[in-house]
Amino acid sequence: MKPILIALIGLLMACTEASEPAAATPTPEPETSTQQFFGPLSVRAGQLSDRDGKPVMLRGVSFGWHNWWPRFYNRSAVAWLKKDWNVNIVRASMGIDPDGAYLDKPELALEKIKAVVDAAIAEDVYVIIDWHSHDIYLEEAKAFFADIAQTYGDHPHVIYELFNEPDQESWEEVKAYSEALIAEIRKYDEDNIILVGSPTWSQDLHLVAQNPIRNQQNLMYVLHFYAATHKDYLRTRADAAMRAGIPVFVSECAGMEASGDGPIDQASWKAWLNWMEAKKISWIAWSVADKDETCSMLLPDAASTGNWTEQQLKPWGQLVRTTLRSK
Repeated sequence: MKPILIALIGLLMACTEASEPAAATPTPEPETSTQQFFGPLSVRAGQLSDRDGKPVMLRGVSFGWHNWWPRFYNRSAVAWLKKDWNVNIVRASMGIDPDGAYLDKPELALEKIKAVVDAAIAEDVYVIIDWHSHDIYLEEAKAFFADIAQTYGDHPHVIYELFNEPDQESWEEVKAYSEALIAEIRKYDEDNIILVGSPTWSQDLHLVAQNPIRNQQNLMYVLHFYAATHKDYLRTRADAAMRAGIPVFVSECAGMEASGDGPIDQASWKAWLNWMEAKKISWIAWSVADKDETCSMLLPDAASTGNWTEQQLKPWGQLVRTTLRSK
């Protein structure tokens, strides 16, 4: 009877094990980031450069609007993105005019943005402080950037993005707005990089090239693209602007349609990526968020503090992470 009993117990154990769900495959142990912190940055001959004047590239990811995804705005998430995703820059996107954003709840906005900036400085990665709006709020922006520049102007990690995506404003309006903010920032910070937007969701670099901001140092102009919508014509426009001496920084990009949804256009994304890498154009992928859309990189069960498994990354998040880890 004893052999039969042993066999029955073994069979019962096998059935119990088979009925348990398979454990999630953990993300491989992260390696030390290979991307560098280059110290103080400058713009030389139209190229982002290190302290020795050598061209450099920054590659990283943007957090989603702080007012809708505040849970990711913390040091642990920044540390994970550096260690596991191999970023050397993050972008803190401060929503301005929706309910719950900066104009409505400025204290919360400053708390969240400063949490990411403090984390970036502690982790030795660069950080873009992004005024994430489609409209002009000049006086509010002046007060904000004056505060930020006084607080962080001594840190070479900090980059200021003055106007995420102007939509219907003319370049003359955006230029005047930007010049006012540049003057405010330079009262407290003489040399950190400042990023300037352009009309039509920061795509009209040809207008910038015709009438750039003069007599300022360490300015760059942002280009935003979504690869399934924006194709060769926008790269051609950017190439012409760069030939005219306009320094370009891609502070927001992704592989799907401009709506943030739809399928990832792998071929167009690869063409854009190859273009940026060949020309040493820094780029930031959108976005660290868990919204039900293609461009949000995480699923809702992803922790607020990083340590994300492969199963918690949506396809866009997996693609961006793989790309960054290859650099």
